Parts: sequence; C-alpha cells; structure tokens
Amino acid sequence: MNIDNWVGCGVSIDPDSLRSVIATDCGSTTTKAILVERNDQGEYRLATRGEAPTTVEAPVEDVTRGVINAVTELQELRGRKLLEEQNGEQRILRPQSGDEGVDAYISTSSAGGGLQMMVAGVVKSMTADSAMRAALGAGAIVMDTIATNDKRLPHEKIERIRHLRPDMILFAGGTDGGTEKHVIGLAELLKAAKPRPRLGNSYDLPVIYAGNQKIHDQIKEILGDDVSLQIVDNVRPVLELENLAPARDAIHDQFMEHVMAQAPGYDKLMSWADVPIMPTPGAMGLMIQTVAQQNNANVVGVDIGGATTDVFSVFSGEFNRTVSANLGMSYSVSNVLAEAGIERIQNWVPFKLEQATLRDRIGNKMIRPTTIPQSLEELQIEQAIAREALRLAFVQHKAFAVKLSGVQKARTISDAFAQDDSNSLVDMMALDLVVGSGGVLSHAPRRMQSMLMMIDAFEVEGVTEIAVDSIFMMPHLGVLSTVHPKAAAEVFEKDCMVRLGTVIAPVGKMKDNQELATVELNGGKSVNLKQGELQFLPLADGKTMQAVIKPARNIDVGGGPGAPVTKTLRGGVCGIIFDGRGRPIRLAASEAQRKLLELYPSPTLAA
Repeated sequence: MNIDNWVGCGVSIDPDSLRSVIATDCGSTTTKAILVERNDQGEYRLATRGEAPTTVEAPVEDVTRGVINAVTELQELRGRKLLEEQNGEQRILRPQSGDEGVDAYISTSSAGGGLQMMVAGVVKSMTADSAMRAALGAGAIVMDTIATNDKRLPHEKIERIRHLRPDMILFAGGTDGGTEKHVIGLAELLKAAKPRPRLGNSYDLPVIYAGNQKIHDQIKEILGDDVSLQIVDNVRPVLELENLAPARDAIHDQFMEHVMAQAPGYDKLMSWADVPIMPTPGAMGLMIQTVAQQNNANVVGVDIGGATTDVFSVFSGEFNRTVSANLGMSYSVSNVLAEAGIERIQNWVPFKLEQATLRDRIGNKMIRPTTIPQSLEELQIEQAIAREALRLAFVQHKAFAVKLSGVQKARTISDAFAQDDSNSLVDMMALDLVVGSGGVLSHAPRRMQSMLMMIDAFEVEGVTEIAVDSIFMMPHLGVLSTVHPKAAAEVFEKDCMVRLGTVIAPVGKMKDNQELATVELNGGKSVNLKQGELQFLPLADGKTMQAVIKPARNIDVGGGPGAPVTKTLRGGVCGIIFDGRGRPIRLAASEAQRKLLELYPSPTLAA
C-alpha cells in the first residue's frame, strides 16, 4: 500500500499548522482516544489517553456517544476544553483557539467485526492471490477465496457466497487482453449467487471488478443490475506486475460509503473526521510502513487479539499483511490448540502439567474469553499458548508473502544446485525490527516475557531488534501518518514503542555444547555463546554498543557461514539477549529442561 494514496482523501490539512489532534479507534467493544500535541520544542508527543465503551448497539445505538465519552476523559485528564455543544449535541471543538479545541480529528474503526470480504479470481495462485493481497492490505478480513481451480463445484461456490454474506467482494481475473471466458464465468457465478450484504438489506452488495480491462462492458452487462459495481484498474495487468493501489483505494471508498454507513451514528462520525475513517488493521499497516520507511529497515509487526492475529511485514519496501482469523487468545484459543497440538503448547509450560488438565484450562478460556490470568501458573499457560498462536500466524504469513506466481525467471545451471528454493519475501536474516502489539504482549507483567514470547514464536535469526506497542496506539498513529508522517513517527518512537532490546541468534548445523560464536564488545568485554545457551547482558534503552560477532566455521550470524559481522547493538528494557538454541528451536522434552524457560527469575539468563 502506497501511503501517498491515502493522503488528501478528505479535508485538506496543513501539517505545518497542526498544533494538536485527537485520534480515536472505535473498536468492537472499546473506543480508545489519544490527544497528540506539539510542544515548545516543536516535537509531537502524546498528551493523554482515554477510553470508553463503544456505543453502536442498543440502547444507545450511536457510535459518536462512545467517542464523546472517550474525549470527555481526555478533556478531564488534560484540563483543557476539547468539546463544544452545537444544536443541543456535543462535538469535538475545532479548530484550536488558544488552549481550547484541537486542529484536527481523525479516526479508525473495527466496530461491527471490521471489514469482512470475499475475493474471486481465475487462478487461485495468481489473480486470486493478488486480489487477496489487495483486500488484506486495505484492512479486510478475507473470509474465502473463489477461483475457477479451487476444486469446488459451481453450486458449492454459490452456496458459500450466500452463506457468508460478506461486506463486499473483490473480483479479479485475467491479465489485460488475456483470458475472457473464465472471468465471464466467474461473473455469471456471482450473478447466480445473488449475494446480499452482511449489514442491512436496503442496499446492493458492493462488488469491485479489478480484472481484464477488455471485458468491462460484459461485466457491466452481467452484474450491473444485481450489485453495486465499481470497475478499477486490473490488479494483475501482466503476469510480472501487481497493481494493487486502485483496488485498495476502491475498497476503502466502498467501506466508507456502504459498510460504515450502516452502523448507527457513523454518518455523523464521518462528517466530524477530517480525513476518511480507516479500518483499524489498515491503519496499523500504514504505521508499520511508516516505521520501515523512516528507518530504512525491514520490519515485521504483529497484533494478537482474542479472535484473530494480524501479521504485517515490509521487506525491501514491499508490504504484506495476513489475517489469521482463527488464531487468538480467547475466542479462538481452542483453534490454537487444534492447529499446534497439545504437545507443543505443553512443552512451553515450565512446570509439570498433565495434558488433560491443560486441555481443560484452554477450554475454560474459550468459554470465558474475557477473563485474565489470576495466578502465575495461568499466566505461564497463557504465554505458552501465545507462543504457538504467534508462531502459526507467522508461518501463514511467510507462506502468503511470496514472490509473484506465474512469472517466468531466467535460471542458470547454478540454480539446480541451490539449497534453498524458497519463494518467500520474508528473509529472517535481513529482518531489522519486530514490533509486537495486543494484550498478551503489551500488558505482560514483565517486559522480558514479551521479548521471549516474540523470540520463541518468530525464531528471529542473526541480529534483530525487538519492540512492543505499549498501549495499542499504532492504529491511531497509522491514520495520523496520512496527515503528518513526521508527527506519527515522533509519537510512535517516543511514546508508543517500548524498545525491549536486541537479540543475537546464530543459525546453522549445531552440535551439542558447541561454541557458536564469540561476541567482542566495546570496552574489552566479550561473550562466548554455546549451543543451547540463553544469555542476557543489561543495556539500557537509548544506549548502544559496538559488537564484532565472530561465528564458528559452520555458523551464520548474517554475513554467511563463518563470516564475522560488525553491528551496533541497541539496548532496551531487556538489554541484549544471546540465543544459542538454534533454528528451529528444539522444544524441551523433559520437565527439567522446560524449567529453564521459567522467568521468575530465569536461571538461564546470566548477566
């Protein structure tokens, strides 16, 4: 997603004159508001934060009431007037005059279950995948993918479309001037399904066509009378190129015009906002892209929730997002158990626990999804589950974030002897930063727990920095980045992101108790890392340390097997971690080994 495509979609805002802004995120249950102000030094900082229950359901049925309640808390905490009354109703006071009001109001939303879509394409691994990338990048949950080669009979596809009732459908297929027959067949399938939208029956389902431009007239003739059809540029004009921006922009427009308009009070909220309201995951994706651009870094971000886990990545400037809609920490916790298996979860638990008991505890969490751990054991079980939920979501992300299928490549004889033919864009050795978000990561009692959960789940390689979103502010800052990227980056760096530290993780074929690497630090210190060890070196946030990492002959830390590398290690709340457990991490089979995972305190972390 190109950030520039989102800028200027609404009321023009002069970034240089922006003194203060209120940003809200209207979630399914909670509306969260932040107040960002420019200080005397010209920096943008978080002034205060407030929240209130979301009010889209009875008896209130007006989303703006939740917004007003959250902003009222900002007003009380900050001690300045932020609201005014117009025609007997309260609204956000704008523009700022003296110490009253703000210069801009912006918002994101995932209320009502967020944006739920279906995508369709001719070939599942080509045009359908491109359509899915466009939908995911726009902040949607993709419920299903329809393709001519998905092995389902036509009546099964029709039944599926009718059953799911998505908010909208993105329909692609064929390169420009390419196949026509199969694309027309898909259009006729959609017509036969007579799809109806999830919210309300008073409007036609939005369908975006982003396929072969040669058959626009036929598509209009087939679908024009049955759906709200919008035609945009092809997502795959040629096999070697993806053009996702027009489809993403159309998804956003349809989300605003149709989906958002069905929720009580959203028409009023949209009139308040100075830029179009964005889906929460789309805004978070923009923030990840902003961070990657500002730091010229490869970044992975994750948001783990109760029902879903979103993973975002930017490698070499290319953005990808996936939604693991069945992997979460409460409503979907039993799906984590089913996909990971009881043994993998059990092996992350640092005390003796029978499998039957662990199953019962996971079942209790599913039927009581809003509960939080009340004991140390419950916390350790929850963090064991989180490792597997994150790992599985990341596996799915790596499988999706791949180079374009169907592209012919020039190959040489050396390619026949290549050891790794991976098509994934996710290069763990090139990864610079991992940012975690979501309750289990942001609100862990100890930051070291968050850091190790991400190290264990993502199995980072080489030298990687780890950070966490302290109070789930990234969606707010994502939409702020469309107005003022510099302000969003400053608040993210100084008030949102908690830098946990840096991990050094050698990879390669390891022998038991082998010495993997020697790390020479400035000041004459050195660390010798052996296979299976996990060592800790304190280094405060804001501090850096030069390190020369000299791996063993068959071990790689980023420069190739046996090649030394020089890195600037950045500190954080947890300092520097040296991880000698290898990749993939071998889970401990015995209780005695699992005990080494415990962090209260951990005997494996030595200063």
